[in-house]
Amino acid sequence: MRPEKIYHVCQIEDWREAQKQGDYSPPSVETEGFIHFSRAEQVEKVVNTFYKDLPHLVLLHTEEDKIIPELKWEESDGDIFPHVYGPLNLDAVVHIEVLLPGTSGLYSYPQ
Repeated sequence: MRPEKIYHVCQIEDWREAQKQGDYSPPSVETEGFIHFSRAEQVEKVVNTFYKDLPHLVLLHTEEDKIIPELKWEESDGDIFPHVYGPLNLDAVVHIEVLLPGTSGLYSYPQ
């Protein structure tokens, strides 16, 4: 059985900084206590709702069973999302995918 994957959208600069620091800790860890993740079928809506005006986006493919901080599945806006409570250990990220908008300026996923 393959490990389940969850996904996180960020700017490439933030991912590069995480590699220098040794873990990924976006501002939401301080402001909300967790990192927002999505299931594959939630990625398109999330990226177009919260990130579409930001440049240089990447999608972190993360294996659930490699995540060290606590992972909780919680309700938000009528859906259930994975939240990671603390800085993400980099070895949990198994693939980084560059996200490019379509001609309309919107993202589709999978691309």
